[in-house]
Amino acid sequence: MEVLHDLGSLGSLPGPVYLAIGIFDGVHRGHQALIEEAQADAKKTGGTAVVMTFEPHPMMFFQRAEPPLRLSSPRHKELLLERQGVTHLAVLPFEAARAGQTAEQFVGDLRAACRPLGGVVVGADWKFGKGRTGDVALLEKIGGFEVDGIPAVTLDGEVISSTAIRLAVARGDLAFVERALGRPYSVFGKVVRGSGKGRDLGFPTANVDAAGYQFPPEGVYAARARLADKTFEGIANLGIRPTVSLDPKRVLEIHLFEFSGDLYGMEIEVEFLRFIRPEKKFASVDELRAQITRDIEAVK
Repeated sequence: MEVLHDLGSLGSLPGPVYLAIGIFDGVHRGHQALIEEAQADAKKTGGTAVVMTFEPHPMMFFQRAEPPLRLSSPRHKELLLERQGVTHLAVLPFEAARAGQTAEQFVGDLRAACRPLGGVVVGADWKFGKGRTGDVALLEKIGGFEVDGIPAVTLDGEVISSTAIRLAVARGDLAFVERALGRPYSVFGKVVRGSGKGRDLGFPTANVDAAGYQFPPEGVYAARARLADKTFEGIANLGIRPTVSLDPKRVLEIHLFEFSGDLYGMEIEVEFLRFIRPEKKFASVDELRAQITRDIEAVK
């Protein structure tokens, strides 16, 4: 997948260019509907489909509120989009100049950059431009390219949105989340050095730095890890590890079955497959070791 970082780069792509525009946090089924529409339009005309997103999150720029916890980091989002068959991703910096643009100016920049702009695909309720005055009706009024305002995708009567998924993750409704994403919920980060307590217990773990993510409730999970092009089944613990640590900082660690080696510094994606039990403090390390053994048998 080719990643572009400025509008000018769009001019090098075979036209017409079809843009699927949004934040795409989590790349859920609603996002996938936008992407599939842009891909279908490009295929019909021999053009190029491009997913366009923005970093940092616009809410972070305006500082009207704390940005929401993420369902996917920028790097994770790239991987998820690539799995959707996306061949071109434009990640535009969201800075003062972008924030100050009117909706008409932004569309003018898109038309000038693409050779030509074949279409824009967005959610039906998408707003953009200074004062959020731009919408699907404005895109259609400007004209000169196709406009697709994709209706919201629903699940059990609820609109699939990043907000709804975030709330479901927080309450531990992994079944809803998996159906809304079309995949198990996962977080992505680098393996960092931990305390080594897992190895001392006989169950070496990889500690994952996934700061900024929305996490499910603390506890033990059946999990799967993606390392480059390989996957490993395992068991994950999310919590403060009260039996072996006094540090209140929450830690995500995963023990991989059928794996040996050094993971430090590697990027890893951890999928939460099923909740096994809440985290608890045991009377002794031996009790904890015995429980971990039972947990692993339950997961397997």
